Amino acid sequence: MEIENTKLGGCVVVKPKTFTDDRGYFMETYRQSWTDSLGDFSSNFVQDNQSFSYYGTIRGLHFQTGKDAQAKLVRVISGKILDIAVDLRNNSPTYGQHVAIELSAENNRQLWIPKGFAHGFSVLSETAEVSYKCDAYYNKEAESGIHPLDETLNIVWQIPKDKQRISEKDMLLCAFNKLNK
Repeated sequence: MEIENTKLGGCVVVKPKTFTDDRGYFMETYRQSWTDSLGDFSSNFVQDNQSFSYYGTIRGLHFQTGKDAQAKLVRVISGKILDIAVDLRNNSPTYGQHVAIELSAENNRQLWIPKGFAHGFSVLSETAEVSYKCDAYYNKEAESGIHPLDETLNIVWQIPKDKQRISEKDMLLCAFNKLNK
């Protein structure tokens, strides 16, 4: 397993070791001992989520607040996505900045997103299945988010405007500069 730091402290790309031969491949997608080298990396996962989406889908930017904040380990089972993490930690030198990491079934990369970040992704392939581990349970009362097309964040989702599929719920999310801090 390799770790690649991003410009956002604590948000890292995890590259599991993949063993390939003429039958296909094998890899460990998670091992608790990996967390020893990652500092604040949580190993107390309590919930796994999986989604299936079509090309052009943009999901996010979502996060949970307070004691229900979630850290996530995101990976792609099939297809390709552009995974986005936005730093919402008030005292962080990278507050309001984001990273965009391509995750795919081919590259087997995963993104570790600590608590204090918003998360979203766009589907770059015809379809994509995304799976992620969370270290806190989903709680509707703690749910929050930022409009995915927020002009302040200026995220390039790599989806033409006329092909974007965004839920009504996500289109009603607030602007970044309207977040309750």
